[in-house]
Amino acid sequence: MSEASGKGVTAPAGFRASGLHVGLKKVKKDLALIYSEVPAAVAGVFTTNQVKAAPLLVTMPRVAAGRAQAVVVNSGNANACTGEQGLADAREMARSTAEALAIDEDSVLVSSTGVIGQRLPVDKIAAGLPEAVRRLSKDGHTDAAEAILTTDTFIKEAQASFDTGSGTVTIGGMAKGSGMIHPNMATMLGFITTDASIPAEALQQALRYAADRSFNMITVDGDTSTNDMVLVMANGRAQSDPVQPDTPAFEAFREKLLEVCVSLAKAIARDGEGATCLVEVRAKGLATEEEARLVARSIARSNLVKTAVFGRDANWGRIICAAGYSGARFGPHNFDVYLGDMAVARGGQGLDFDEEKASAILSRDTVVITVDLKSGPCAATAWGCDFSYDYVKINASYRT
Repeated sequence: MSEASGKGVTAPAGFRASGLHVGLKKVKKDLALIYSEVPAAVAGVFTTNQVKAAPLLVTMPRVAAGRAQAVVVNSGNANACTGEQGLADAREMARSTAEALAIDEDSVLVSSTGVIGQRLPVDKIAAGLPEAVRRLSKDGHTDAAEAILTTDTFIKEAQASFDTGSGTVTIGGMAKGSGMIHPNMATMLGFITTDASIPAEALQQALRYAADRSFNMITVDGDTSTNDMVLVMANGRAQSDPVQPDTPAFEAFREKLLEVCVSLAKAIARDGEGATCLVEVRAKGLATEEEARLVARSIARSNLVKTAVFGRDANWGRIICAAGYSGARFGPHNFDVYLGDMAVARGGQGLDFDEEKASAILSRDTVVITVDLKSGPCAATAWGCDFSYDYVKINASYRT
């Protein structure tokens, strides 16, 4: 099979993946494996929750060391709040993977997602790993992307390529996330691969830049989980010169990484539990980019804004209210608010507008809200979703 046949995490040269059912869930796939043919530089960002699951405690120091060759992920069980036994199980998950792949144990990164507080049936994972290794292929990206899902309703994959001037570099990724989504990492997992040759320190810098403008700009319900992580592996298999920091090639790499991350982040927000639409909030006219992010995120996470969108109610007062408590500084008496391309407030005051047209805009698959606060040159975008009745139904019976 040619290298060109892969997508998602197998789109870059030298990566293979697989996914299968090992019994953590009743029927659906629940174990994913990503493998690089050679050791790779690695970078990661992790949840800011003080309560971190065992897989993070095992994986974080390995990422800090800068090299990895495989990622093993299970769904159906978070292995969180499981004490010393949970740590032992996470290490065993890595050890079994290393043994099946015949690689160094410290080069295996582990990740888990699912219900908190239950012991991980690591024996089922160990028993399934030889088959997971046997199934590794360029076509395995779909199975892997499916195996990491929990309440998600669809798989989330993305890829992009660019010419460095000395050759083509490809970046691919997959993610999961639907609920417990909030800036600074949420119940989301993201796994990104690239065939670029790039130092781990530069890779970490690029990932932080991209995460701040993608995964840290999405919100579904304001909860930040115990298991969240985004990992990037760079194996250098592209036929191109190394990407060095502070060069045009690095800037191009960073922007393509951002492109992949934004695509995955928007898919997560669109798939919010019970959501009927993606909500894109554009905040502009702020003094700094960080203040623009504060405003965009505040509006996107407002339950009153989210329920108004679900009800197709053009209640723009909720939008400017959320901007006002965001912590950003702006002139409060001169702002414009748009739903789609229709102005509903201008110069700090409401306009007479067509309620039926506004309701139609709020019924779209993607609802765009724009606020212009006229206090500076900077802008930012955040993504969320509406709140429907189904969100409560899904989370009221999550364990059952």
